[in-house]
Amino acid sequence: MDAEVTVIGAGVIGLAVSAALSGCKGPVFVIERNHTFGQETSSRNSEVVHSGIYYLPGSLKGTLCLEGKEKIYAYCNKNDIPYRKCGKLIVATKTGEEQKLFEILKRSQSNGVTDGRIIEQDEVAEIEPNIKTTRALYFPTSGIVDSHRLMKQLEADSVIGGSQMVYGAEIVGIKKDKDGYHVDMIDADKQKFDFSTKKIVNAAGLNAGKISGYPGINDPDYRVYYWKGEYFGVGNGKNKYVNSLVYPVPEQNTVGLGIHTTVDLGGGLKLGPNAIWLPDDKPDLKVDPAHSVIFYNTVKHFLPFLELDDLTPDQAGIRTKLQKPGDPVRDFIINEESNRNLPGFVNLLGIESPGLTACLAIADYVKDLLKL
Repeated sequence: MDAEVTVIGAGVIGLAVSAALSGCKGPVFVIERNHTFGQETSSRNSEVVHSGIYYLPGSLKGTLCLEGKEKIYAYCNKNDIPYRKCGKLIVATKTGEEQKLFEILKRSQSNGVTDGRIIEQDEVAEIEPNIKTTRALYFPTSGIVDSHRLMKQLEADSVIGGSQMVYGAEIVGIKKDKDGYHVDMIDADKQKFDFSTKKIVNAAGLNAGKISGYPGINDPDYRVYYWKGEYFGVGNGKNKYVNSLVYPVPEQNTVGLGIHTTVDLGGGLKLGPNAIWLPDDKPDLKVDPAHSVIFYNTVKHFLPFLELDDLTPDQAGIRTKLQKPGDPVRDFIINEESNRNLPGFVNLLGIESPGLTACLAIADYVKDLLKL
């Protein structure tokens, strides 16, 4: 057996899993199709450390987000990774939204979130004097993290622990054999290789649905959908007008949390993401400049200082979801597939937000599933 565990994907989830498994009883391989880590979803997001507010009590999203927030702050402190607890405000600006704030607060408390509280206009003004709201829900320990530095440290921990990082290589086949799995791979020069591994962790992100199908899983519940999220930067000095994460009240069964402000560690400010379904499953990283009007009209009621010409296209990212438009929100899939006669094969599908926040908790969860 060439490897004890093979982790497919070197985004933040794959790296966290690899770091958690480093030092286990056999070799750990990390296979990544890009030339280095974090080139897809993990490098194109809001870098937010979430509190675990919206998710169904008992769900993987809720449980692992809550655990993950504490783990990620502790890990950053230990390794001098930049982060900031900038706080999060969910703002009510029209009739009916204030009641929703109380509903969100109740749900967050059911998830074990203890720092949320309703605040009135005067306290909102002390925190964010330039936003407009009648009342807000405030979570002071939500924050932002330098995701690149986080991934770099997880890669370093993986290598120090003995994991072998294989970049520029793509998995093209997986077959179950009597002792584990036979894996076929193509490198950057289109050379074919194969190896054996006892266990596999499918953390392939955008490619996770395809990887799941290689050993024979054909389950419609495992269908992965691509959703693009665009961001617009805020310029003309207006980046200094907001210091926190400011969110609207989300709509029911929303595919996202709504276009919101995201601050970064360098003092920048951007708006996003929106949520655009890509039915052909082809990654599209273009930002449509015309969408600035939609962004502006969406946020101007709580960001009254903003003008349309303050917005410029920034970046876009692709996140995988387990639902298409109109479907109810789904939880993460993190399954060890022994019941499909695939022991030691762990699938991670639909790891969207709060995946970054939950990455270390997800890694520990996977390690427990593998009994390592």
